[in-house]
Amino acid sequence: MVLQEMLASRQIGVPLLSLLVLLPLVAAAVLAFVRDTRLAHALAVGTVVVELLLSLVLLAVFVPGVADVQLVERLDWMPSLGIHYQLGVDGLSVLFVPLTCVLFLVLMVMARPPKTYPRLFMAMLLLLQSTTLGMYCALDLVLFFCFFEAALLPSYWLIRLWGVGPERQAAAAKYVVYMLLGSLPLLVGFILLGMNHADVQGGAVSFDWVALLATPVEPGLQGLVFLLMALGFAVKGPALPVHTWMPTVVMEGPVSMGAYLLGLKVGAYGLMRFAIPLAPEASQQWAWLAVGLGLVALLYGALIALVQTNLRRLVAFASISHVGLIVAALFAGNQAAWQGAVMLMLNAGLATTGLLLVAGFLYQRFGTTEIAALGGLARKLPKLAFFCFVSGLALIGLPGTSGFVGELLAMSGVYERHWAYGAVAVLGVVLSAGYFLWFYQRAFFGPLKHPGAAQVRDLDRGEFGVAALLMLLMVEVGVAPKPLLDATAGSVAALTQRQAAVAQAMQNRTAAAPLTAPMATAQAAAQAAPQGASEGVRQP
Repeated sequence: MVLQEMLASRQIGVPLLSLLVLLPLVAAAVLAFVRDTRLAHALAVGTVVVELLLSLVLLAVFVPGVADVQLVERLDWMPSLGIHYQLGVDGLSVLFVPLTCVLFLVLMVMARPPKTYPRLFMAMLLLLQSTTLGMYCALDLVLFFCFFEAALLPSYWLIRLWGVGPERQAAAAKYVVYMLLGSLPLLVGFILLGMNHADVQGGAVSFDWVALLATPVEPGLQGLVFLLMALGFAVKGPALPVHTWMPTVVMEGPVSMGAYLLGLKVGAYGLMRFAIPLAPEASQQWAWLAVGLGLVALLYGALIALVQTNLRRLVAFASISHVGLIVAALFAGNQAAWQGAVMLMLNAGLATTGLLLVAGFLYQRFGTTEIAALGGLARKLPKLAFFCFVSGLALIGLPGTSGFVGELLAMSGVYERHWAYGAVAVLGVVLSAGYFLWFYQRAFFGPLKHPGAAQVRDLDRGEFGVAALLMLLMVEVGVAPKPLLDATAGSVAALTQRQAAVAQAMQNRTAAAPLTAPMATAQAAAQAAPQGASEGVRQP
C-alpha cells in the first residue's frame, strides 16, 4: 500500500502540527518563572484556548475524503538509525487533535489550582497535552514511542501528588509499572519492523509509517510483530484481560487524570494506526480471537458496571465495556465498523469526560461519589442533574447524541462480520442503558440522603458554561455527523480495502493449497526418481 504525503509547507505554509505539540511544552516551562498562581492559571488557560483555535485551523485546512497523509513535517533526528522527527495527520487521527484540545481546555478551566504545588499541577497538564498530541500526530514509530513514554511522567505525578484516594501513591506506581510492561513488547515490535524494512528494501533501517505500509513482512515475523504490538496497546487500552489497573487509577487519581485515561483511547488508536495496518495478515488470522475478547469485554464491563456502588468505578468499567466494542469493530475489518470505532472513541472524549466531571462536582460538594450517600439531587441540583443525564444518554448512544452514530456503525460492521457478533453487541448496548439509568435513578431521584444536601449549591456560571460546551458538542456530533465521517472516509476506506484484499488473498491461498500440494509433491518425486525406475513400474 502506497500513500502520498502532502507537505505542511505547501498546504498551509507553517508547521501547524509542531506548533500544536510544542506550544504546551513551552508554556509549561514558562510557568516555572511565574510566581503568581492566578497569572499562571490564566497563562495555562490561554495556552489551551490557543491550542483549540489551532486545532480548528487544522480541521479547516484538512482535505476530507482522501487517504493521503497531510500537513507532513519531516526533519532528520537520528538518520543513521532511521529515526526522524516526522508529524502528519490523516483520517484516522485528524479528529483526535481537536478532541484532545477540547478535553484539556475543559480540564484546565475546571481544575482549580490545588493548594499544593499549583503551578506544577498546571505544568503537568500542559505536558500531558503536548505528549498526547505528539502521539496522535507522529508518523515515525520511534517518535510515537517517545511521546508514549514521555506521557508517563506527568501522569505519575498527577496521580501521586493530587489524587483523592488514600492509596494514590500505590495507584501511581501500579499505573507506571503496567505502562512500562506494555511498552517493552511495543518497542520490540517497532524495532523488528524497522529491521525488516532494511532487509526487504536493501537499504537503511526505517521507522516511517508510510514506508512501512509499503514494505512486505514475512508471515512468521508478521505474527510475532502483531502479537507484540497488540499486547502493548491492549495494556494501554485497557483491554481484557490486562485492564485491572484502570479502576484503581480512576478511583485514586484526580478527576483530570481519569478524564484523560477514559476519554482518550490511545490504546485503541494504536491498534488502528499501527498493529492492524502494519501486520495485516496476522491481524486477519487473529481477528476471531480479538473480536471474541472484545465482545466478552463488552459484556463483562457492562455487567460489572451494573452492580457498582460508586460513580467513578461505574464509569471505569463502562469504559472497559466500550473499549471492547471498539476492539471488536476494528477487527471486524470493514469500513462501517472502522468508522464506528473512530466515532466511539470520539464520543468517549465527550460523554465519559462529562460523567467524570459530574463525579468531580459531586466530590467537591459531598466529599464522596458513593451512590448510597446520594439521592434526590435532581430537586436541589437541577443543572447538574441535566448535565449528567445528557452525558449518560450520549454514553449509551441515544439517537441525536454523539454516541448513536458510533454504536450504530460499529454494531452494523460487527454484524456484517457475523450475525452472532452483532447479537452480542446489541446485548452489550442494552446493558449500558441499564447501568446508567439504574445509577441515575438512585442518585438523582427519591428522598434526599446526604445530610448536607439542602445547603449544597448547583453549578455556577463557569461550571455550567463548561457543561454546556460539552453538551453542545454531544448534540452537534449526533445531529450532524457527516463532516466528521467525510474526514475519516478516505483513510478508513483505503485501509479496510487493504485488509479485505489481504483476507481474500489468504482465502485463495488456503483454497488452492490442497490442490497444488499433491501436484507439487508428484512433480518433485518424478524429478527425483531414476528414469528406469519410472519405466519399471509399468513392467509386468
